[in-house]
Amino acid sequence: MLCAVVEPQPPIAPHPDIAPLAPLLGSWRGNGHGEYPTIESFGYLEEIKFGHLGRPFLTYRQRTRAADDGRPLHAETGYLRCPRPDRVELILAHPTGITEICEGALTFAAGELRMEFSSTSIGRSSTAKLVTALGRSIRQQGDTIDYTLRMAAVGQPLTHHLEASLKRA
Repeated sequence: MLCAVVEPQPPIAPHPDIAPLAPLLGSWRGNGHGEYPTIESFGYLEEIKFGHLGRPFLTYRQRTRAADDGRPLHAETGYLRCPRPDRVELILAHPTGITEICEGALTFAAGELRMEFSSTSIGRSSTAKLVTALGRSIRQQGDTIDYTLRMAAVGQPLTHHLEASLKRA
């Protein structure tokens, strides 16, 4: 029987176009709180992973579980791009039948990375909830990410929906 020896590959350097986003790389875990006019408030546990493949984007994977009993709640997967040093794009797919494209401003000052996103396109399958707009504010400083998410859905205007604080894992 022949066994192949797999040599470890050297780490891939992030693409220069995503250098401003490099502080996000890695895994982040923490707690959040959700609310919306049409649902009961809830607590959740979250994990986000930012990675890269050496191309001009970060990979993004997010998972949440209910804080009270650990049941799965939500997931998102996609990409974070930095087409200019002061602009970011977030391209996501949700298992609920929603696709989301958000664009916005990127700032970095005094060791703090900030991204302000507004949706430019939301797609949905025929069975998905009617979501008409999304906005995200993300702040990363050191080993902490704080974010808020606003959503316009099911006849409600753009309204606060989620907030969380995550620590580098």
